[in-house]
Amino acid sequence: MEKTFARPHLALNRIYTRRGDAGQTSLAGGQRLAKDSPRIEAYGTVDELNSCVGLAAVACGENEKLALLTVTLRRVQHELFNLGSILATLPEDVHPKQARITEADVAELEREIDQMNSELPPLGSFVIPGGTRPNAELHHARTVCRRAERLVIRLGRTEQVPPEAVHYLNRLSDALFVWSRWANHRLEVPEVLWEPNQAASARHES
Repeated sequence: MEKTFARPHLALNRIYTRRGDAGQTSLAGGQRLAKDSPRIEAYGTVDELNSCVGLAAVACGENEKLALLTVTLRRVQHELFNLGSILATLPEDVHPKQARITEADVAELEREIDQMNSELPPLGSFVIPGGTRPNAELHHARTVCRRAERLVIRLGRTEQVPPEAVHYLNRLSDALFVWSRWANHRLEVPEVLWEPNQAASARHES
């Protein structure tokens, strides 16, 4: 039988509560933590990453050639929310059917990386974000993903963190890199390659 998570039961009738005015916020289990604590920093950055992926999905959605990637990015947004859910919950408060990241999510990213990377020409240089809006948005998401990964690893030094959380962010950053290249490839726009001698210091040497 396929594993399913419990559907959320929310009633967001009031947006502000003033409870965070003292610099604290609540975890899923009700515990109060400082807003700059490692756990809040971790899942807050995952939330930031979700916004970046949303921007990339909108940019990709403007061109039918990127329809496959648009669908994938929208799925990733739900996966990131699942990741945020588990990071916002202390291990002792996790419900068996609570949304979370699993190795199945990691495996799907690996499958997509291999599939799209097989369509790309080999790289002979580092690339710079640009060429198309989707490429730049995906690179931005990639860098935020790396920061989220670092923060989750840092949290794991002092608190229990599901290993799948790190696996997923590590693989997602790789996927975002491949997807950024794939977007330019599908749109038939050359990648922007790193050229050290384009720096002002190199151009002004006598």
